Amino acid sequence: MTASQVIKRGELARRSGCNLETIRYYENIGLLQPPERTASGHRLYPPGDQARLGFILRGRDLGFSIEELKSLLSLVDSHHYSCGEVQDLTNNHLASVRAKIDDLTRLERTLADVSAHCEGGDVPECPIIDTLFGRGPVARS
Repeated sequence: MTASQVIKRGELARRSGCNLETIRYYENIGLLQPPERTASGHRLYPPGDQARLGFILRGRDLGFSIEELKSLLSLVDSHHYSCGEVQDLTNNHLASVRAKIDDLTRLERTLADVSAHCEGGDVPECPIIDTLFGRGPVARS
């Protein structure tokens, strides 16, 4: 590994698009290992750490929780994992995503229904407020 492959935290943040504090947080919770430091205290990130951060960020973009990422990275770090184990974790996450989509779909229908009962305007009576106070209908489907 050459010196040009190792970068400081600021450069890692810039290249990855990740906030410095987020990188520090990932180190504190164990998703990233504490990096080596220069004599002057600068943190140095070799290509493996850079790739690991990319893995974490892509996982977060896909909605994986910190705990799910810890599980995936634990499998990777063990060097003894099967594609089936990774697929199981992914399928569990997919089921969670689908449940959230169902919840959001119900929420969207409810909000659309409540909003449809409101005519807007300058009158003080508002069906949306009435619904939030429990005085109006709420579609619960």
